[in-house]
Amino acid sequence: MIYGAMKVSLGGSLKLAFRPWVEGLEHIPAEGPAILASNHLSFSDSFFLPAVLDRQVTFIAKAEYFTSPGVKGKLTAAFFKGVGQLPVDRSGARGAGEAAINSALKVLERGDLFGIYPEGTRSPDGRLYRGKPGGLARVALLSGAPVIPVAMIDTEKIQPPGKVVPKLMRPGIRIGEPLDFTRYMGMESDRFIHRSVTDQVMYEIMKLSGQEYVDIYATAAKRQLAEAEKAEKAAAERTGGDRGGGARTRRR
Repeated sequence: MIYGAMKVSLGGSLKLAFRPWVEGLEHIPAEGPAILASNHLSFSDSFFLPAVLDRQVTFIAKAEYFTSPGVKGKLTAAFFKGVGQLPVDRSGARGAGEAAINSALKVLERGDLFGIYPEGTRSPDGRLYRGKPGGLARVALLSGAPVIPVAMIDTEKIQPPGKVVPKLMRPGIRIGEPLDFTRYMGMESDRFIHRSVTDQVMYEIMKLSGQEYVDIYATAAKRQLAEAEKAEKAAAERTGGDRGGGARTRRR
């Protein structure tokens, strides 16, 4: 009931304000379980995709969104529950992964749609990064549910980092044909199968999105960018300090 009310209010508002276009809605089954595997450009991806679908989509969210104290924390928890997100404790990497997989399987066992971002985090620069194999592949192989590739288009342009007010523009959503991996069932412990399944899904997402593909993990790319920014800042500070020191020497 909460999800239905939130979908009507939030989904209707998003569609009215941003008028997202969508292709491939016919690939979403009217009933039964399916995994929606999407690229990840913006925080808003988890809101625009459910807004254009008639069925509920459940995503995984950080447990902190559901446990923060105070009035703001309660409102945040109610919001995320209302839009169909499930809390997962990420305090331990291995435990968090298992918790996420178990949550996903429960959603699919109910015959619902489960949404996942194989990249594991938002793209730092709009390019498509290597998919992490453990989550998506294991959920697909353990559940037998079809994987539907999804491409979010231009959502990162609506509210770039540092911008408070979103830009009113039309994002897009392109949905591909379902992928069947039941031929690999019983092989969910094989890491080479994990890699093969994930790479096939990422290839389909790349075709749908038109993004440049980068064969490293997005987390590694973010770390490289952070290190480069840190090095540039340190170099600028050294240069500024050298100029200041030289000026002081000349004044003396």
